[in-house]
Amino acid sequence: MTEPSPSEPSQPSESPQSSEPSEHNFHRLDARSLRGLAHPLRVQLLTALRFGGPATASQLALKLGESSGATSYHLRQLATYGFVEDAPEHGKGRERWWRAAHEGLVFEEELFTDTDPAVRGALDMVMHEVATRHTQELSTWLGNRHTWPEPWTHASDLSDMTLRLTPGRTRELITRMHALVNEYRDLPEPADAPDAERVRVHTHVFPTHTD
Repeated sequence: MTEPSPSEPSQPSESPQSSEPSEHNFHRLDARSLRGLAHPLRVQLLTALRFGGPATASQLALKLGESSGATSYHLRQLATYGFVEDAPEHGKGRERWWRAAHEGLVFEEELFTDTDPAVRGALDMVMHEVATRHTQELSTWLGNRHTWPEPWTHASDLSDMTLRLTPGRTRELITRMHALVNEYRDLPEPADAPDAERVRVHTHVFPTHTD
């Protein structure tokens, strides 16, 4: 959603779990709203609206390979939980247009220690959808990088690093990485510069057992 995060801002995939999202417009997920998002199609719809902008249920159905009845139902559910809202300025006649209500998602820390099976199941589902989105984006880049201008080939990164840290130091690292990325959100360089493109930044930080 991952901006800082099922992220832009999470896509969803834009979901900073543990750092403050500064002044940007992020939706904080609590147990109720998490359950409202926990459906694969809802995560996909929210992501599509964030990346593609306002759209109708029919347009989203065509894009996602779903029926318009299914997309319409799940869009209404997303609206109930505050994830999407009407975009009437785009409507013509009886067409109902939708847009994402926030830039990204922030997972409340309590969700990761909640013992309610329903909450744990919803969290697992949403987090796996975010991970799937990251994998799809990376695969798309690797499969199409030859079509991009050469400067972008040298401006991409595919790295992994292993550190030995305490939980406290790890949280400090995550917070500082998110803060650095947020600095680049509001740089004076215009977003409409001739060579400016939307850039996705994925961060994956987790412990592993030593073999």
